This record gives sequence, C-alpha cells and structure tokens, in this order.
Amino acid sequence: MARYTGPKTKIARKFGEAIFGEDKSFEKRNYPPGQHGNNRRRGKKSEYAIQLAEKQKAKYTYGILERQFSNLFKKASSSKGITGEILLQLCESRLDNVVYRLGIAPSRSAARQLVSHRHITVNGELVNIPSFSLNAGDVVAVREKSKSLVAIENSLANRNDVYEWLSWNSETKQGNFVSVPERIQIPENIKEQLIVELYSK
Repeated sequence: MARYTGPKTKIARKFGEAIFGEDKSFEKRNYPPGQHGNNRRRGKKSEYAIQLAEKQKAKYTYGILERQFSNLFKKASSSKGITGEILLQLCESRLDNVVYRLGIAPSRSAARQLVSHRHITVNGELVNIPSFSLNAGDVVAVREKSKSLVAIENSLANRNDVYEWLSWNSETKQGNFVSVPERIQIPENIKEQLIVELYSK
C-alpha cells in the first residue's frame, strides 16, 4: 500500500510541531519551510485552509492516506457519539498505532513495518494488516520467533510513555488493549472539530 515517504522534517515544520516524533532537524529549524523561512510574510489563512491543515496533520500523524481516512470519518459519523472523538478513537485503535503506543516500535512507521513483516500477533493469531482495528480486551504480542529482534528490544528498552488504556507485560512481551481511550487520554494535539467541519461542507 502507498505511504508517504517524503521528507518528514519538512512536514513537521509545516505544522510547527514534531508530529513524527523526536526530530533533531526540526528542533534546529522549527519554522515553516520555504525559500524565505522565518521572514516570509504569510497572509491570514481562510477557514477552509485551517480545517484542511488540521485534517492533513491528523493523516500524517497516524500515517493514514486520504481514502482510508475518509472511510474512518464515515464510520465515525455513522456511530453514536461525538464524531470527532470517535474518529480519533478509531485512529488510536489501529494495530500499528497500538504497537507504537506499547513501545514495541519507536514510531508508527516502524510499527507498521513490524506488523507488515508478520512480527505481531493479536489474540495469538498472526496479523499483518497495520489498519486492523482492535477491540477492548484484545491481546497484542510480539511473535515468539521475533522476541529477540534487536530493533524491538531497543525500542522496549527506551519505552517511557505509559497509557491508561493499555497494559504491558515485559516478560512475555505482550500487551492488552484494555479499552478504547477517552478523548482526554489521547495526547495528540489535533483539533478534531475542525476536521468534522471540513467533511460536513
């Protein structure tokens, strides 16, 4: 499946935050990209431009392309509850995102690769679809043959973040998707209401 493979620092600079994770290049130049950099005069953005930028930020953050993201929005809008919140919950419930949140991979793109290369199991079964949607109670684990992979061991050694909706057993290298996170538990700086307004036009 097609994925964005362009310069990530440039995208981070566009949004003014390191949406792909720690980025030393972004820290050095955390102003918008372009020939004139910081000195370029930027006119006031239209309402549509602000909404579109928020959607793009969400897509880049979770590594989701337009068609998939549009389908997630349709699913969210047809569900009971607050559409924007449900949209982010659907993004957080993706297998690649949970592998990243558990610390098995240092980034979502690395997590996507681990899933695609059949290193991850869900409830004891191999799953190689990054967009696989998890349900509360699902067990996500590192495949037995992959537990000694250096990349996974290094990532777990640097695991710092702990999330209330996930649990992790470092001995068995398996985690539990305890529950779908509430909006307040999702750390991403995304104004989901702007995305809802964009799709509602």
